Amino acid sequence: MQKLQTSRISRIAQCIALGGMAFALTACSTWDGMSKRERSAVGGAAVGGVAGAAVTGGGVLGTVGGAAIGGVVGDQIGKDR
Repeated sequence: MQKLQTSRISRIAQCIALGGMAFALTACSTWDGMSKRERSAVGGAAVGGVAGAAVTGGGVLGTVGGAAIGGVVGDQIGKDR
């Protein structure tokens, strides 16, 4: 039981650290020079990466795959019609 609780706390600490790093990286960037389509692709990749990580329990393949699929979906949604 103690090991399970320690593992859960460790997982929460990892998520908080990852969120902090993601926030720091996004705070350094701006949307000024990006088109609507590019912004949609970046947003889709971010959401897809988080969803892929959640579904696979933090697996690298799931995270990267989710980001790739999310980026494509975001790109298609952001297209001018």
